Amino acid sequence: MAHGAVIVGPQEHVVTDWEKAHFRETDPWGFILFARNVDTPEQVRRLTGGLRDAVGRDAPILIDQEGGRVQRMRAPHWREYLPALDQMARASDPLRAMWLRNRLIAQELHDVGIDTNCAPLADLLEDTAHPVMRNRLYGTDVDTVVKAARTAAEAHLAGGVLPILKHIPGYGRATVDSHKDLPRVDADRASLEAREFAPFKALNDMAMGMTAHIVFAAIDPDQPATTSDTMMRVIRQDIGFDGLIMTDDIGMDALSGTPVERAKASLRAGCDLVLHCNGDRAEVEAVAAASGQMSDAAMVRADRALAQRKPPVPIDIPGAIAELEALLA
Repeated sequence: MAHGAVIVGPQEHVVTDWEKAHFRETDPWGFILFARNVDTPEQVRRLTGGLRDAVGRDAPILIDQEGGRVQRMRAPHWREYLPALDQMARASDPLRAMWLRNRLIAQELHDVGIDTNCAPLADLLEDTAHPVMRNRLYGTDVDTVVKAARTAAEAHLAGGVLPILKHIPGYGRATVDSHKDLPRVDADRASLEAREFAPFKALNDMAMGMTAHIVFAAIDPDQPATTSDTMMRVIRQDIGFDGLIMTDDIGMDALSGTPVERAKASLRAGCDLVLHCNGDRAEVEAVAAASGQMSDAAMVRADRALAQRKPPVPIDIPGAIAELEALLA
């Protein structure tokens, strides 16, 4: 049976009565949590359990827990992490430190019932990168970024958490914040294939990915990747990514039109799932109705991704913390 083609953010620390009824009726594929949903470990466990109870299945529950600035679960209940770029520069063994960091993040997520993380990033750091992205990235060259992203993904899977590769097909040249405006890249196709697209092509076997709200004028001068059927064909055919593709948040101002129009345009372009984050009741209901059910192809990709959910491989957490601190000393 197909699920709703949406991932939705709940409003509060608990599942409200209207959400229980709405989620039961529309059966969204999954949920995503933000700082507004997070208080204590016990509260998050109740929330994740309540969301799954509402749909009557072990639905995936997502979060953005990259570490650094993008980290929804914070002290005093959870560890604080360096921005990824700072850690890559500081660590005596960057890849081992990246594995430890993400294995510890996965442990914290799994402990409270979160089984999917919007990480790693495979965007390349460019000189012109907007500050909103800069220190979230892993490096300036394809080889470094691919190795770091692969390591982060493997650490998540070892911790029982599904990784989501982002932001396909590359956000490193963006000079504006897509939360507020639409980035536009005018580089030629050959340059894009050599830089932006290359890390994602090397990682195209990952089971889940998230789009970038960004225009690549050499491919589609009118539509950002999320709503461009031309760009989505490049992602599927040229980059070769056959995993489950979700949009970045359709509430970001990089996209034009109403939330309903954005959702329809994303699915029409070829995205499998619409990510709607703000929890506004009217929008949640309208976007769910507009998105309908997942396609057969999307369900196959979703089932393939969820098959990677495994129990965590045992690890000495205090030992991992100590080793990471030593690598960053």
